[in-house]
Amino acid sequence: MSATRWLKNNYLPEKNGIDSDESSFEEILLSSIENPETTEEASEEFPLEIDPAITLPQSLPILPLRGLVVYPQTLVPLTIGQPRSIRLVDDVVSGNRMIGLVTARNPELENPNPEDLYTIGTVGMVHRLFRAQDGTIRLLVQGITRFKLLEFTQTEPYLHATIEKLPDETVEGLEIDALARNVRDQFEHIADMIPSIPRELVASISAIEDPLQTVYTIANFQRMELGDAQGILEIDSVNEKLRKLVTILTRESEVLELGQKIQNEARSEIDKMQREYFLREQLKAIQKELGEADEQAADVDEFKKKIELAHMPEEVLKQANRELDRLSRLPTAAAEYGVIRTYLDWLVSLPWATKTEDNLDITHARDVLDHDHYGLKDIKERILEFLAVRKLRMERKAQIDLTPSDDMIRHEREGVILCFVGPPGVGKTSLGQSIARAMDRKFIRISLGGVRDEAEIRGHRRTYIGAMPGRILQAVRRVETHNPVFMLDEIDKLAFDFHGDPASALLEVLDPEQNTEFRDNYLEVAYDLSQVMFITTANTLETIPAPLLDRMEIIQLAGYTEGEKIQIAQK
Repeated sequence: MSATRWLKNNYLPEKNGIDSDESSFEEILLSSIENPETTEEASEEFPLEIDPAITLPQSLPILPLRGLVVYPQTLVPLTIGQPRSIRLVDDVVSGNRMIGLVTARNPELENPNPEDLYTIGTVGMVHRLFRAQDGTIRLLVQGITRFKLLEFTQTEPYLHATIEKLPDETVEGLEIDALARNVRDQFEHIADMIPSIPRELVASISAIEDPLQTVYTIANFQRMELGDAQGILEIDSVNEKLRKLVTILTRESEVLELGQKIQNEARSEIDKMQREYFLREQLKAIQKELGEADEQAADVDEFKKKIELAHMPEEVLKQANRELDRLSRLPTAAAEYGVIRTYLDWLVSLPWATKTEDNLDITHARDVLDHDHYGLKDIKERILEFLAVRKLRMERKAQIDLTPSDDMIRHEREGVILCFVGPPGVGKTSLGQSIARAMDRKFIRISLGGVRDEAEIRGHRRTYIGAMPGRILQAVRRVETHNPVFMLDEIDKLAFDFHGDPASALLEVLDPEQNTEFRDNYLEVAYDLSQVMFITTANTLETIPAPLLDRMEIIQLAGYTEGEKIQIAQK
């Protein structure tokens, strides 16, 4: 047995049971409700004037309210739907039309009991009644005065209780006038930020001079928590009512101002994005008329062609197409556009399928080594043995491919990694160049002396500004073939600190079991280094980590004798 407010007003909270098809602010202030256009609804009207000498009865029927508080000196529309509430209204309108309006503590309760109600409510006078086709009753009630519940005398068929009138404590003075003016100004400021509040309502409230009527009228329309609304009703002093209402209005004003600030910032950002979009579209149209290609479209088309020509592995091709799709959707002014474009440029410029054909003619290799270096007979023989083994494996490759193997662990390897160890000036680097010339491969060299950051080998993550691949893939990109002779110079002079251990990162590069899928931190896709012929050089073995040393075949180079130096000088 309860009632809810019905009113066309987006500013009032939804929990008040609003019916959005009936009335408005202006109609309440004019003490009238729009009569629905259906002719089948029955309506009853009663005088709007209240006799000042009216006497309150000692007991009243109590109508629980859900989610709203009715104040004295205010007109409020209510919707009645439950049978017991309808029975109560029928009995009231046939008598003195006075009803006790008390708010339920929990607005979710359908049938509040006496203990579920607040103890202070408002005596209301029914002024207008509509009986709708759906069986509900719509009332226009006016608050008269406050009362306190003393004792419930009946609960069936509806609540009935004895009451005690609670007059408001009114005072006069500059302070209360200032508080009332502050309340009106605050409400006017809030109304300026809410378009749904009619200006007529604001003007009517601004014209109210009585502080008590000011409190109740503004509290009736201001959105607030149910506990705050009931608190205003329960306070006896008008001065304290005004102070509480000022606090509520100030908080609401701050919330609305913050909301407007957020909306304005969002609107400005949207306007900026829309302006940029329209300008870009105009630029595209102008470029089209001039026969010039759009920068973004040109980039996308260029990368599509390069991806097709790169002959990438399936994993890399899928990643490249995914990033290209992202690039096509981003505006060229976006920060990420440059990052993705640089990433794609690295992907398409790496030699995924470009290689040189090996020349494994041992006689040719011997001639090249003898021409480039005097002496070093044992060293040359070891290099020729190394090349002969590679030639033999290449000759038997077709036969091996015809014999399927069920060994899922062991597989064909490209051979050992040579490590030239000797003092400076004995020809370690030039030997690597001679091997590349003998095999008709390209030669690339990087110096590892003083390298102390693991990212120098593996590269940096793309999330970092200015990120790049490591020096391994940078060198492969420069040499433009995926099977060069790759010399890692000064491998014994690697350092390590809190940035990481580059020697550990080299394990993946030099290990034949792992370098078929070398993953640079920047590219994040596998690159096959197994076709690269790695040669390392060092001056000493003591500083090379043991796990790294195990992956290489050591070839010692001694210094030249006086006679050998003379021969070299003569040549």
